[in-house]
Amino acid sequence: MSNSAPRSWLLPFSIGHFANDIAPVSLVVLAPAIALEMDLSTAEVGLLLALQGWGSAIGFLPAGLVADATLNRGRLLMITFWWVVIGYWLASLAPGFWLLALLLAFGGSGDAAWHPLATSILVQQAPSRRAQALGIHAIGGTLSAVVGPLIVGFLLTMIDWRNTLQLITLPAALMGIWFIIQMKHIPLQTSRMRWNRQEFGAIVKTWSGSKGRRIVLMMSTYHMAMVALISMIPLYLQQDKGLSSSETGLIYAVMVLVGALAQPYVGKLSDLVGRRKVILSFNGGAALAAFAAYTLDATSYLFAVLAMLLLAVALLQGVRAAILAAAVEFAGSREGAALGFSFSLMDG
Repeated sequence: MSNSAPRSWLLPFSIGHFANDIAPVSLVVLAPAIALEMDLSTAEVGLLLALQGWGSAIGFLPAGLVADATLNRGRLLMITFWWVVIGYWLASLAPGFWLLALLLAFGGSGDAAWHPLATSILVQQAPSRRAQALGIHAIGGTLSAVVGPLIVGFLLTMIDWRNTLQLITLPAALMGIWFIIQMKHIPLQTSRMRWNRQEFGAIVKTWSGSKGRRIVLMMSTYHMAMVALISMIPLYLQQDKGLSSSETGLIYAVMVLVGALAQPYVGKLSDLVGRRKVILSFNGGAALAAFAAYTLDATSYLFAVLAMLLLAVALLQGVRAAILAAAVEFAGSREGAALGFSFSLMDG
């Protein structure tokens, strides 16, 4: 009888997260080149980005429900890679706006499906280290958000947006091939949820209760605060502080990376001392840091302002895994559904 520990999927799933995310997160850099070739208006570019985002938002919850109802989730994880590859490859061949928009939304929903499928396996594998596992998985997605646009920007100096989009599906294709070989080793779910009217009613009752509404409110306000910071900081640095686009990009990348690398450690802390203490202290600390940056803006101490903004972003992003773990523990045995619902609130 073997006493070897079960195989850990933390590193492969984090790499898979990177591979699936890199094409969707790079669209914002591809958009100007697409607009130039297709003669798109600003409104059409915005709609293109929005439709991909909606495709992702729609994909989270159904994938979470499927994750709970499927014994062999390894096969589904493998399919998400090819879903992304096919969606974005076909999008690169689209002759017109609407077909391009629909294919980008299709590819985005495949990327979204990965998240609750992979994370539900991780939290089941490590029930006492859920937040730490979720934090390690998150690093892959954040790295793609930093590295992807840089790669795309470089490729666009040599080839057109269509060939660029095809090339950045390569990581997903490689992981898709690897998962064809490895998916048989991904642990089967010991029991699966049989979704029916009673189970759906139980989910609605869980999340519509007093505590459920508070968690939904927390995740929603967290998402709004995070979006406000990461969208306004680049604009503030360039317009108010006169920094160049390269300086702004470097500062932004450092902020995001620090927050991402903090997630496993903050997650581990919440695994040890409890979710509530960590979530309240980190969200409160982020609010104080943002207020301090606002106060310091009237001075000439740019370094101090940047330090406070870095702290605010790092605290907010660092606590994300603890929030997801809290949602999983609140929902009980429906890990996939809880994660799918949480991702739709926090990423949709």
